[in-house]
Amino acid sequence: MIFFLADMSQGQGQAPTGQDQDQVTGMVCLESELQDGQMKEVEVDEQKILLVRTQGLYSAVGSKCSHYGAPLIKGALVGDRVRCPFHGACFNIKTGDIEEYPGLDCLPSYKVKVEDGKVYVRIGPEMSGKRGRLLQGVETSKLNDVCVCAGPASLLCAETLRQNHYEGRIVMVTRDTLPPIDKPKLSKSASLLLRPTDFFQQYDIELWTQKELSFYPRLPLFLPPCRARPLSCPGSALEGVRILQSYEDAKEIHQSCVGKKAVVVGASFIGMEVASYLADKAASVAMVGNGSYPFERSLGPEIGKMTMQMLEESKVKFYMNDGVVEIRGENGKVKEVVLKSGAVVETDVVIAGIGVIPNSDFLKESQVEVDSRKAVIIDKFMRTNIPNVFGAGDVTSFPLTIRKDQRVNIGHWQLASAHGRVAALNMLQKQIKIDSVPFFWTVLLGKSVRYTGDNPR
Repeated sequence: MIFFLADMSQGQGQAPTGQDQDQVTGMVCLESELQDGQMKEVEVDEQKILLVRTQGLYSAVGSKCSHYGAPLIKGALVGDRVRCPFHGACFNIKTGDIEEYPGLDCLPSYKVKVEDGKVYVRIGPEMSGKRGRLLQGVETSKLNDVCVCAGPASLLCAETLRQNHYEGRIVMVTRDTLPPIDKPKLSKSASLLLRPTDFFQQYDIELWTQKELSFYPRLPLFLPPCRARPLSCPGSALEGVRILQSYEDAKEIHQSCVGKKAVVVGASFIGMEVASYLADKAASVAMVGNGSYPFERSLGPEIGKMTMQMLEESKVKFYMNDGVVEIRGENGKVKEVVLKSGAVVETDVVIAGIGVIPNSDFLKESQVEVDSRKAVIIDKFMRTNIPNVFGAGDVTSFPLTIRKDQRVNIGHWQLASAHGRVAALNMLQKQIKIDSVPFFWTVLLGKSVRYTGDNPR
């Protein structure tokens, strides 16, 4: 049987009865130092630990979020959960288990002892800053093979299947050259792989790169994520017109824009992040948007105006309430962009950040239901109308609890991760509903903007 990462610790606020070899126990505070609902970052053997007191009991877990390493001491403690201050990941302070995404790993938990009014925490050499989710101890599923498409939802789906003793074949298919990557980083930073390549070998997950998916109705299937929407105006096939979809796209955009003139089309998350990234690298950056302000539909005009001013101070020029009608070239390469307003902008590179298209074309000959945008219709169990076909993330239209089960299509990393786990549990006939609140973030010129919920505009 192939297992996921084993349980490396116990942590329920109880005192250890002894001390094993190579373990270290340290006195971290007085029992009276914390009141219920309070946290403190402490150290044992130069290792930082988050100490928490709830209902009169102490517990201790890793001090940093398993996603991007944010200090959890700056987060919010509600009941038995601590929420990351950066991106909203949520952890159980008794067990360290991750209970809301983003992030793939749980926190280590440590044994706590209270004696003579002093609080002691015991750690061991195997207790790193992260650990895998504990195995659930369920019976092996009767599924045969599962095919999933590479993305954060698919990775969580595959991991959850293995965590729950699924022994069958798992095939992960991607048209990219890499395993699943952290796509929000494509427009922000490096270090993209969600899991190292040997992870897939260790847990017997087959990885097929540079492959296209076909529909096979008898195979349990997890649908692929969306693809970037390309420009369709005259000249959009010229050399120098780019989209941001893959690691290769990100490299090409960087290499082609350094010291050159760039035009970014689309003033929402991808477009604004790309413009922010290029502001100090390109010779000039122009932004074209069809609204009055960036983020107008998602975050509102006030936030849009503020972010627009931030980028303008970094020499980004905005053409708002406008659009591209033609891209002109010379010798097959981009030379200038013609806008609806009549403005002509000289440029070497055009980057489109104008949304995504659901990757549902391969279902055309199937009976899987899609909506008017070609998003795959699923229920709260991540099921399509066809048995054994599941969907998650930005390719789907699903009922959102906080919108009274109104169907929505949301392309958030955090929500896709939750979808992936719920889909896997329902493949195993667990009957678990999705009940997650959307959370999203963006980083512009080093400033972070975060929001939770869903804007119906």
